[in-house]
Amino acid sequence: MNMLDGYYAEFIHYVTNVEKWIFLGKTVLKIIIILLAARIVVSIATVAINRIFQQREGGKFQRIQLDGRRSGTMRTLVTNLIKYTVYFIAFYNVFTFLGFDPGPLLASAGVLGLAIGFGAQNLIRDIITGFFIIFEDQFAVGDVVTIKGVTGTVQEIGLRITRIKTWTGEVHILPNGSISEVTNLSVENSMAVVDVSVSYDADINFVLRTLEEMTLVWEREMEDIVRTPTVLGVERFGSSDIVIRIIAECKPLTHQSVMRKIRADIKKAFDEKGIEIPYPRMVMIPQNDGTGPGESVAAKQRDQ
Repeated sequence: MNMLDGYYAEFIHYVTNVEKWIFLGKTVLKIIIILLAARIVVSIATVAINRIFQQREGGKFQRIQLDGRRSGTMRTLVTNLIKYTVYFIAFYNVFTFLGFDPGPLLASAGVLGLAIGFGAQNLIRDIITGFFIIFEDQFAVGDVVTIKGVTGTVQEIGLRITRIKTWTGEVHILPNGSISEVTNLSVENSMAVVDVSVSYDADINFVLRTLEEMTLVWEREMEDIVRTPTVLGVERFGSSDIVIRIIAECKPLTHQSVMRKIRADIKKAFDEKGIEIPYPRMVMIPQNDGTGPGESVAAKQRDQ
């Protein structure tokens, strides 16, 4: 009972110690103020960063103007860096208020990080490559790229990985250190190339004039075409056709839809003007092999 009485007396003394409660209250209040201050600083920094990048996109600062594709990537990166830095400082002070000295912990973490660094060369390479990808503007979020045989839209660029989504829905996660070659399809204009086959019996001059007239219509009606399409002329001679090539410079990633529209318009125009597009046909020719007229039939295939 004497031992229990001693524990009880110590507990009562601890609970009724006004100075300890005041110290605890001050500590909790300091922690709350530090966390609220960190939250406010991060919010203000986020608003300021968004405003700065909006001004860069708007062209108010011509020397350091950024396009929308790079701005979104840089905005996210800078915001995250500031958030991590502010919260790190806040939690460092929280440990100090609680009576812990974070110095030895950080020193041991630094030694441990150095030891891990020797075995984490791939991670370091990924991070360094990620920095160069972002600051050299090799590609940005929303771009369509081809990396290591994968073509898709960039969903995320981090310091360690890049996330790409293909048009069929697959998501590919690639370490930045493995990215040695990138083909960016969203930066420059694309080229639509259309080959048209006509019969050897067709009047080539008439066909070329018809296509030249259509190029003016395509430039006027198709917003994705940036300049008048060009009829290059006869590209090659086929076994049963003459191939004529047409090219059109388009906005990035629009060449496929432009080619489909051009092919459809050519088919309609050729039908109206009587220009024949050759295709294989099957003709049935009756033969007499001695067993009686019309009892056997041979098929002969020819292209017209």
